Amino acid sequence: MKETLTLKEITCYHCGDEVPDAGIRADEKDFCCQGCKGVYQVLRDNQLCSYYSYNDHPGANREQQNKRFDYLGEPSIVSQLIDYTDEQQTIVTFYLPHIHCSSCLWLLEQLNRINPAIYYCRVDFLKKQINIKFDQCQLSLQGLVELLDDIGYEPLISLQDIIKKQNAVPRDNLVLKIAVAGFCFGNVMLLSFPEYFGLSIADQSFRHFFGWLNILFSLPIVFYSGRGYFVSAWNNLRNKVLHIDFPLALGIAVLFIRTVAEILTHSGAGFADTLCGLVFFLLIGKLVQQKTYHHISFERDYRSFFPVAVQVITDGKERPVPLSELETGHRIVIRNQEIIPADAILLKGEALIDFSFVTGESVPVSKTLGEIIYAGGRQTGQAIEMEVIKPVSQSYLTQLWNNEAFTQPKGNRIPSFNEKVSKYFTIVLLAIAFSAFFFWLQTDSSRALAAFTSVLIVACPCALALSTPFTLSAALSIFDRNRFYLKNTAVVEQLAGIDTIVLDKTGTITTGDPTSLTLQAELTGEQKQLVYSVCMNSGHPLSRMICRYLGHEDGLEVADYTEILGKGILAGIRQHQVRIGNEQFVLGCRGAQVNTTQVHLMVDDNYLGYFSFIHYYRKGLEKIAELQTDYQLHLVSGDGDHELPELLPFFRYAEQLHFNQSPQQKLDYIRLLQLQGNKVMMIGDGLNDSGALKQSDLGIAVTENINNFSPGSDAILDGRSFEQLPSFLKFAKDTVKVIQLSFGISLVYNLVGLSFAITGKLSPLTAAILMPVSTVTIISFTSIATRVAAKFRKLL
Repeated sequence: MKETLTLKEITCYHCGDEVPDAGIRADEKDFCCQGCKGVYQVLRDNQLCSYYSYNDHPGANREQQNKRFDYLGEPSIVSQLIDYTDEQQTIVTFYLPHIHCSSCLWLLEQLNRINPAIYYCRVDFLKKQINIKFDQCQLSLQGLVELLDDIGYEPLISLQDIIKKQNAVPRDNLVLKIAVAGFCFGNVMLLSFPEYFGLSIADQSFRHFFGWLNILFSLPIVFYSGRGYFVSAWNNLRNKVLHIDFPLALGIAVLFIRTVAEILTHSGAGFADTLCGLVFFLLIGKLVQQKTYHHISFERDYRSFFPVAVQVITDGKERPVPLSELETGHRIVIRNQEIIPADAILLKGEALIDFSFVTGESVPVSKTLGEIIYAGGRQTGQAIEMEVIKPVSQSYLTQLWNNEAFTQPKGNRIPSFNEKVSKYFTIVLLAIAFSAFFFWLQTDSSRALAAFTSVLIVACPCALALSTPFTLSAALSIFDRNRFYLKNTAVVEQLAGIDTIVLDKTGTITTGDPTSLTLQAELTGEQKQLVYSVCMNSGHPLSRMICRYLGHEDGLEVADYTEILGKGILAGIRQHQVRIGNEQFVLGCRGAQVNTTQVHLMVDDNYLGYFSFIHYYRKGLEKIAELQTDYQLHLVSGDGDHELPELLPFFRYAEQLHFNQSPQQKLDYIRLLQLQGNKVMMIGDGLNDSGALKQSDLGIAVTENINNFSPGSDAILDGRSFEQLPSFLKFAKDTVKVIQLSFGISLVYNLVGLSFAITGKLSPLTAAILMPVSTVTIISFTSIATRVAAKFRKLL
């Protein structure tokens, strides 16, 4: 008898595993191994023991397995793993399979407190990835990995680039949770059928037995399958946020408590069938949402996502190659303001790289010949030639595009419909529930608790939980199919809320057709070579047109290259000073009014003449002009106003056309419109307009097959789809209407259900039928309605 009293299971304070007989104790706490004790001591010494308050036993088992990371001291291996490095900092992304709960997330984002050499950590909980920026002078990559291993999060490292080629994303056991919920749901419905159809008095013993079985099946539903909703609700309440998961968690809790209470007191059959059905359908919705999201994510990472190409040198000639076909060993040309799409070695030219999209620091970094330049940098000088040493990772470019840490937040962002409604849904729901409770408390106290719980049961927020992600994900895939690439689903609602459109001219509403160019100068062969050599370094549409007009010339080495956005280029070539740009930039004065766009030429203070451009407007500009019935339409251009008579038919008022605008003036004009209360969409080419794109409520970069990828934009529009912009705007509004209609359907369901619930006589059969019917209706409606809207707008 004495032995049985001493058989008490002792669990590890850190990981929760059973502690063996030769256990380890520290600070009156038990640990299963030295590893778990070591992690606890690290957290204790850094005042991070609140890690354990987020979950019971949140850590992974730390039993030592003689893991060694000495190979991470080899420079050739390190270079294959890191995303970026310079003299001061390194950025790396790891896959951490041990991430499993909110305490993991909290601890990993506190790494800078454990080691000051770590600047920041950003965790993608869904993909179990962590992006870390650290000082490699104080902490090596090997030391960083060992630190992660010490606290229980050993990275899964593969030299086959596990982070960027990982297709299968862990789903936090979601499939298993659905399987458990489905098994319990099916059995509970089977056991509830006799209750639905009535049991005779002689069969009451079966009724009690089935009730206990229903409670048994409800336990894994609540404490395993539905646990995530309670964790989310608690975390949001702790952060003083009333999230949509709160009424879901409250409904699950009320269903379970009332079911247990009714079965134990023999006062009813409970709501086990409704509880199991609620959790099962919510998890199904979450799975479909994740699959839709990751399907889109997979397409964006591994197919021809961005409509950009890079110039590859083959047999001495340049040819555009899609990013998806860029391979190791290719020799590429990167021009001014173009993004470097893959890690490459500098072979030719003076590289002055802006890494602000990677590091957040906008000071350009000079690179020398033979040095590795990391993907994501942007060249800010003359054209450079590079040899690709790593395959292009469009998933990395997508990461840069979505990297909000280094972009100015838009304080006047249009709130989504879900954000507007979810703030009030819980408040209204609780108000109705308590009103019903106090009303029946005064008239018929026996119905008070039943009415209160029934309101929480029937008022399912499935429309908010399911309709928005389903609808927006479907809309995003339709936009992608039509070569309109949005940064994320939130942009769809931003697009629907726009009331003002600002257009750039060159490269946006005009095309780069070289047949529209004439040369008003007599140039010698050497002068043509000088002009070509300067223009080939620029990514501006006019410079590209000049290069195509002159044909292939042997490029000369350019020194002291300077390109001033909106003005022109100044460069030195073989003791010659070449100046190319607008009249003010080249000649220092503005001449007589002309009716064409002109790019003037000067070599060694000798004025040579100019190129004259007659712009061809993109197909569909007349459709854009028709938007003036619903939108304010403006034009801002760096060119002169010689095309004002041609553009006036497309715009309602001459005051809405602005010419000779610098990049800063474009940005200021956007800000002025916003101060007037307008929701502004800026459409530009991503070069001179980058500041305006970022300032606007929604920035769209129009691109051809050139590498002018603009991370500051919210969307990228292929020039071939320019004429479909009105359809895109209408479809975005249709998408929001689908969300609103689905909410209306849910509201009708809730009103019908509440009319029963507030009486306190809501039967389990009614709730069991109404809840899944409502959920299936919402999912079917959003999916079908979105596709119907797309077909109506001729996008499918």
